[in-house]
Formats: sequence, structure tokens, C-alpha cells
Amino acid sequence: MRFGKKGKLSPRYVGPYKILKRIDKVAYELELPSKLASLQPVFHISLLKKYVGDPASIVPLESVAVKDSLSYEDVPVEILDCQVRRLINSEVASVKVLWRSQSIEGATWEAEATMKTKYPYLFPSDSTVS
Repeated sequence: MRFGKKGKLSPRYVGPYKILKRIDKVAYELELPSKLASLQPVFHISLLKKYVGDPASIVPLESVAVKDSLSYEDVPVEILDCQVRRLINSEVASVKVLWRSQSIEGATWEAEATMKTKYPYLFPSDSTVS
């Protein structure tokens, strides 16, 4: 998983950080903490988001363990809900997963079969989640 992104169309932001100076019309230098010292502090304006004060839109820095490759792995904590969707010719089982660095509002629906193969410890061995 790439730093700052989770899923296809749901970007996540880490911050807020103070803007130190404007480098160019489209580039800004940010004041980053020492934990993010491996990142270059100059960012294109398209990567920045105006801070509006919504704490649900910000990922706390303490919960993000950034590796040297500037990526992190989000680990599931628990299964919140399950459902079976009926398609024309088949049924698809899904589970709602709470991730380590997200709040309950950030829980996502994932395919049950995929989650069972990747994270079998989330499912009890004697029964199935359906």
C-alpha cells in the first residue's frame, strides 16, 4: 500500500502541517516532523488539501508506521459485520473490516474469501462468518 493512499478512489491525508514558504506557483515547502524526515518537504499543490478541521479526514501520525520505502501496511483489527449479496447467478459474501489506522467510519467492505486467506486469525476456526 502506497503512503497516503488506501483503495482506488479514497485518498487519505496525514497532517496538518504548517507551510513554511512558497517555492513556485505550484510548489510549497512544509514543516514536517522528525518522524517524516526521510520525505522531501516540497510538495506540489495538487498533493495538498486545505485544512478544514474535520478530525475524521486525518490519519494520526502515531498510527502510521512509515517504512524506508515510504509505504505502510494497514492491518485489520476485527470483523464488524457480514452480508451476502445476491447477483444474477451467484452470491458474494462480504465482511466489514475495521483497519488499525482507521476509525469505525473508515471501515470497508471486503470479499470474505480474500480476507479468510490473508487474515485467517479474524475468523473463528469452528464456525464461518456468513
